[in-house]
Parts: sequence; structure tokens; C-alpha cells
Amino acid sequence: MTGPDSPSGFQTQKRLQALLAAAGIRPRRKYGQHFLIDRNLLGKLIEAAELSIGDLVVEVGAGAGGLTAELADRAAWVVAIEIDPALAGIAESYLADRGNVTLLRGDALQSKSAISGELESAVRQALARLGGGLKLVANLPYDIATPLLLNLLVGDLPVQRYCFTVQAEVADRFVAEPGSAEYGPVSVVSQHFCQVRRVARVPPQAFWPIPRVESAMLRMDPRPDGDWLLRDRAAFAALVRACFNYRRKTIGHSVRRLDPSGRLAGGLEAAGIDPSLRPEEIDVAGWVRFFLATR
Repeated sequence: MTGPDSPSGFQTQKRLQALLAAAGIRPRRKYGQHFLIDRNLLGKLIEAAELSIGDLVVEVGAGAGGLTAELADRAAWVVAIEIDPALAGIAESYLADRGNVTLLRGDALQSKSAISGELESAVRQALARLGGGLKLVANLPYDIATPLLLNLLVGDLPVQRYCFTVQAEVADRFVAEPGSAEYGPVSVVSQHFCQVRRVARVPPQAFWPIPRVESAMLRMDPRPDGDWLLRDRAAFAALVRACFNYRRKTIGHSVRRLDPSGRLAGGLEAAGIDPSLRPEEIDVAGWVRFFLATR
């Protein structure tokens, strides 16, 4: 297939505007629709993923299918999902000649604490068929980025790499160091299970429509020794989140509120953590020691 709607060309702002206008729609703020139109930054995102021809790629927020087409050129299969039915229709037409794309219509999250069953099933079926690596590559919708990534991190889908764009202040939480205002549950969970690094700064002008905030591109690589905590990942994340609910209080106060029996307080002592510290002052290794001491 060739022509102005063919996936052989990069989706510029002008092309996207034409595709949406032909369908009689406009970007919807409800779904945080901001399309990445900077060719160089899109290339950086794809390059950071280091895709191989045997990889299965998951894309959340397929939009009009521009990134989906680029990923399909480099991977064995792409499972993409788009919540907006009108945009999904555009993407289906745009990707009509692609035989290695599964495009789902719907929300990537079943709830704040669970990945969509349809998405997970499609990924598992593709993995069973292909037998290659699994990577997430996406320009993530701002409102679901954090719960989506946390659910993937504590779940059992074998994701080998995460490459994505998010709002800059969200990215700051993933890479934050102990003692900073941004350091919290996302920092602890992501940094324990993955090596997290910034790939690029993404200015508002890199998107259409232009958002009011800056964005950032991150890459997360699961640590090779991370599987030892696999069965208890959700419990680890839940404990960290619960303690940070009282981040203005000391960790000693928090655990007494959470567990009057004293079991968690005993875990702090066994882990060698000063109960007068606040949650944001405890490094990732300290949180892991504390969690294990409560098992």
C-alpha cells in the first residue's frame, strides 16, 4: 500500500491532522492524546529498545498507528492497544497491510491494580507462538503510565525491557534518589527490579497537540538477579505504598499505625532501620531488608 495514508512514511503533524480530519475527529484531552511528531525523538525511543527481529513488542496507546508501524518493521510481532475507538479505526486502516500486528480496542488497565485481561491474553498467546523476547515500547498516555508500569513490574509477564515517554514529573519519580521530594513507592519498586535511566528530554513542541508540560524518555532493564523476589513482588510494592501513605510521619509511626501487633516494628529493628527516619529517607536496599524481615 502506498500513498499519503501508507505506513511507509513518518506521521508528521500535517499527516496526522489529515488522518483525523478525514475521520471527522480531533485529539481528545480525556485520553491524554498527544502524538509524538519529532522524528529524531521517535527514533531515539526505538533505538533505546534495541529491538531484534525475534522480539514481541507491546505498545500501549497506539494512537493512529505511526509508532506501531515503525515497531512492526523491526520486530517479529506487535501487540498494540488503543482505548479510543475512533483512533483505533484509523490505526486499523493505516496498518491494514501489516501481517505482524495485533491491534486491540480497549483500556490497557482492567483496574488500577490489574492489566487488561484481553491484553495479557494476547501477549501470552503471541509469546507462546513466537518464543522471543518481550519489550514494552510506547508513548504512554499520561494518566495511566504509573499504574500500568507498576502492574507490569509486579506481575509475571516476562518483560525484558521498557522504553517509553512519560510526563517529566512522572519520570522524576522513577529515577529519584532517597531524600528527595520525588522519591516514593514508584522509585523504590522500579529501582529494585530494574536499572532505570533517562534516554532523552522531550519538549512540549515534540508533540501534537502541544501539552502544557515537558516529558521525558526512560529505559528500564530488569535486573538479572530480580527473580528471587518474584513471588512476593506485589506484597513488596503494597508494603512500600502503605508506608508512604504516611510520608510526613516517621517510619516507626507508620508501621505502628499499619500493624499495632508490632510485627512490622520488629521488622524495622531486624533490618537495622532507624524508626525515626521518614519513608523517603530509606534507600531501596533498606526497603528490601525491611520487607524480607517481615516475611
